[in-house]
Amino acid sequence: MPEDNKKNVIKLVGVAVIVLLAYVVLTMPDRRTPSERVGDAISELPNGADKAVRQLEKRTPGEKLGDAVQDAGEEIKRSTDEN
Repeated sequence: MPEDNKKNVIKLVGVAVIVLLAYVVLTMPDRRTPSERVGDAISELPNGADKAVRQLEKRTPGEKLGDAVQDAGEEIKRSTDEN
């Protein structure tokens, strides 16, 4: 097997492992106890009731990441609309 093909196979396997690990991490179940979720909700209250309520739900890290991206987009839109 030529050297270039070996490097390409190694790169492909590396990318596959990274994708698999990302999938596993982003779909992990929420293992917080109910009291931890309530505590997180209380600490999130200054940022708005809707964000505090989200903390009470069981959500995967992927869902939390999606919420963070959505919140950032809304914040950018709000700040550009003011100018």
